[in-house]
Amino acid sequence: MSETNALADQLRKMIVAQKYGLSDRLPPERELCQAFDVTRHQMRTALASLEKNGLIWRHVGRGTFVGPRPVLNLEEVAYLSELVSAEQIVTVRHSIEPELARLAAENANKSDLVRIRDCATGCTQAADWRGYEAWDTNLHLAIARAAHNKLYLYFFETLNVVRRGMVWKQTRTTPGPAKDYCSFEQHESIVAAIETGDARRAKKAMSAHLKSVYARVFPEMR
Repeated sequence: MSETNALADQLRKMIVAQKYGLSDRLPPERELCQAFDVTRHQMRTALASLEKNGLIWRHVGRGTFVGPRPVLNLEEVAYLSELVSAEQIVTVRHSIEPELARLAAENANKSDLVRIRDCATGCTQAADWRGYEAWDTNLHLAIARAAHNKLYLYFFETLNVVRRGMVWKQTRTTPGPAKDYCSFEQHESIVAAIETGDARRAKKAMSAHLKSVYARVFPEMR
């Protein structure tokens, strides 16, 4: 592993370990350089690698943020969040994400597949629910990006921001997911189908996963 890739991997692990969420701001470059004992050039090269893969985005004068560079008017999306119901979010998600999984199976490149697999592994290894949910968000985003359809990605990102603004009120009775948590097997079915290029199976597996998730959530929301 190259020096840049090793540092980028350390930064990814820090983001997860310190539970940074989507759009959270990372420490300034100066502090990151001190924390990892590297030069400014080394840090910028590693950050550029993460940004290329959509894991962070940088804005001169504002800082470095977790997730892909937003293409949305966040004020308008925040207003939209006040107008829609949870049921509407679920309906749209069922319409978009199975198709994204199908397209990912057809269009994903080697880098996409590595990222998707890494996110699925991160879900299974998460120590708590917050860590799991961060990896789960990243997994669905990685699949959306692997579809390589800019318009679908825009719809997905809009949906994701609206969804994150909704209070789902799901009760957790354990500190984290159990080893046999049902979503792990469902994720594996989705990822395996994408890896083998089985578009029909990927779409079907994503649809089944979403139905399972919301069958657990909706009884507590009503």
